[in-house]
Amino acid sequence: MPDDVETIAQRHRPHPSPAPPRHRLLALLGPAFVAAVAYVDPGNVAANVTAGARYGYLLVWVLVLANAMAVLIQYQSAKLGIVTGRSLPQALRPRMRPASRIAFFLQAELVAIATDLAEVIGGAIALHLLFGLPLLAGGCIVGVVSIGLLLIQERRSQRTFEGIVVGLLVIITIGFVGGLFVSPPDWGQTAAGLIPRLRGADSLLVAASMLGATVMPHAIYLHSSLVRDHHDEIGEGRAHRDAAGAKGSRTGRLIHATRVDVVWALAVAGCVNIALLLLAASALAGVEGTDTIEGAHAAITESLGSGVGIVFAVGLLASGLASTSVGAYAGSEIMQGLLDVRVPIIVQRVITLIPALVIIALGSEPTWALVVSQVVLSFGIPFAIVPLMRLTGSEQV
Repeated sequence: MPDDVETIAQRHRPHPSPAPPRHRLLALLGPAFVAAVAYVDPGNVAANVTAGARYGYLLVWVLVLANAMAVLIQYQSAKLGIVTGRSLPQALRPRMRPASRIAFFLQAELVAIATDLAEVIGGAIALHLLFGLPLLAGGCIVGVVSIGLLLIQERRSQRTFEGIVVGLLVIITIGFVGGLFVSPPDWGQTAAGLIPRLRGADSLLVAASMLGATVMPHAIYLHSSLVRDHHDEIGEGRAHRDAAGAKGSRTGRLIHATRVDVVWALAVAGCVNIALLLLAASALAGVEGTDTIEGAHAAITESLGSGVGIVFAVGLLASGLASTSVGAYAGSEIMQGLLDVRVPIIVQRVITLIPALVIIALGSEPTWALVVSQVVLSFGIPFAIVPLMRLTGSEQV
């Protein structure tokens, strides 16, 4: 009888009410917004401003297509992290021979270096525009600040790092979209730009750089890791894997939250990229020298006012700082996942930073270096996408 009384008491004992679904959903959001920073980096600025200044609205379709691809790809990467509890590089390691693993790592590291080249140069240009600093000094400052952001991620928490990066993403959005309110685009020409077409070999090169800037290989490698660490930190990832072996209602809830996270984050990134092209097409088309970031900034300042020019430069600086931190984080995860070698984040940061500083010191034209780096990134896309699709399409994973 006492046992029955205790059982009845337990049944009627009030239990803590679960958090509202919206609150639970918000707690699960964040990783895609960090990955989305890779889609609004200075390489995107250079590629999209160049496209708009040279070809007007002609290449709008490239951004729409690339962003749609990015949504699908980033969702698959995040889903891999949820279901397996491993990042894409970790999932690839046992499936590759040592020689293949090293070769794959080298191309991924080359992608990381090309990525960092764009981020550091972009941040250096922004500091030059805002404060008149030499590009090399600006590049060093960007590198030091990015190390500080990475140390926050390593020594404090994933959520704190995500919050800082999302804050920078807000600044980026304001900086690059704000100009459209002063210089609205021609919406008829914008609609015409949705029809796929090119204008000569040069437009093909610019389109390739836009594709390389929009579908970022290092973001594909990183997103699965971000999701794994984020959900583990808030107690969701380990719980659903321990309790149900990656199956059950929690897995479905995590996947649903990730779908929302990816769609909203990349919708923001896509709007920013299209806004950059439209701003260049409406305000800079036909103006001499506007196919460089510095020239575009000067023309924006002259035609739209110094306030818009400052906001644009601040957005560029936030873009460089946020994206270089995310890029270095991705490089560290790639090395650890593929080679099972953990290198201090500062060392990884220096490895990818030095080539960027060398190119700046050599006096290369900054915007052209940015565009070329995006073309290099476009060659790295298949090496990230093909293994991802094979893994997510396999019933054995």
